[in-house]
Amino acid sequence: MKRNFVKEKLKRAKPSVGTWIEIGHPEITEILGNFGFDWFMIDLEHAPHSIERAQVLMQSMGTSPTLPLVRVPWNDVVAIKRVLDIGAYGVMIPWINTKEEALKAVRACKYPQKGGLRGTGPRRAWNYGFDAEYFDKVDDEILVAIQIETETAINNLGEILSVDGVDVAFVGPWDLSMSLGIFRQFDHPRMKKALQTLLDKTKAAGVAPGIFSSIEKINGYIEQGFLFNSLVSDTDLLINGCVDALKKIRGWDPIQSAPAASMLK
Repeated sequence: MKRNFVKEKLKRAKPSVGTWIEIGHPEITEILGNFGFDWFMIDLEHAPHSIERAQVLMQSMGTSPTLPLVRVPWNDVVAIKRVLDIGAYGVMIPWINTKEEALKAVRACKYPQKGGLRGTGPRRAWNYGFDAEYFDKVDDEILVAIQIETETAINNLGEILSVDGVDVAFVGPWDLSMSLGIFRQFDHPRMKKALQTLLDKTKAAGVAPGIFSSIEKINGYIEQGFLFNSLVSDTDLLINGCVDALKKIRGWDPIQSAPAASMLK
């Protein structure tokens, strides 16, 4: 098992940048893997990926140095076990609101030798039995990221981050802003206060802060101290690339009934 260089970066307080994988075609991770992202987050919560499709998306990254991570649908030991068994180097667990939920997430990612609950049957992650050192290394190499998406989670953050084994506390800005009653107002004082709380408490706990970011905001978030940064998603990169390219065509008038026509003005 190769070293998890993303965890090493975060321990040195060096920012890492990845992107969300929502499109289920293996050419997406194969092509984007050439650009030097630190990690891809294959999304099993909101994107329509199956466990089989997630494995295919990982396999198409075979020539890429980018690490495959997976967001599971829920804080469920079976869902977490399955994505680790197909070779994920880390797991993001959504909707963590209490210390007990964080402990459950960490234990699902670790084998009993580290106090966890993960069952022993890793298949692809173990290179089908050819990786003799896998069980000696894996509990230290898997990255455990929890999502902080509610006002409740912000209020309980000190207790949540006291759980040993949490590597990343990751803000979902849309869900958090909705929970705070300021949906999509990412510059609202209440949102800024919540983000500062996360930055302060993660620093005190030795946990890396993370956030899902637009292209326009990512440098600002990194300057604030966010270390685990998602540069939008594959879908957004496709849309932004199309918008930038089509805007360069002088004199062309897009079909006005197209859903994205207003973005081209």
